[in-house]
Amino acid sequence: QVQLVESGGGLVQAGGSLRLACAASGRTLSGSVMGWFRQAPGKEREFVASSSWSGGSITYADSVKGRFTVSRDNAKNTVYLQMNSLKPEDTAVYYCAVGKFYSSSTGSYDYWGQGTQVTVSS
Repeated sequence: QVQLVESGGGLVQAGGSLRLACAASGRTLSGSVMGWFRQAPGKEREFVASSSWSGGSITYADSVKGRFTVSRDNAKNTVYLQMNSLKPEDTAVYYCAVGKFYSSSTGSYDYWGQGTQVTVSS
């Protein structure tokens, strides 16, 4: 079993920044894939980014490329999503997830966090 806890969401003005954290516990995640997804009201959950749990092989959705950055802290077993130049359309609940394969599909991920709300005002 894997437990994931997201934090760091909040309200920010357009152009601002937030850093989301995803703290993992449970079984070893070596070799796993970490995914970030988001879901806006009335919309399907969409892919934001993925990386190996070790921090390599990072892929970003076109909508966030150049603005969002994935990083990790080995000592804290935590992965971060640094979000810069935020836009109102980035408003959503953001989720981290763990799976076995690199994929932009939600179905490929086995464990999910509870989500954290990000609201970007114009």
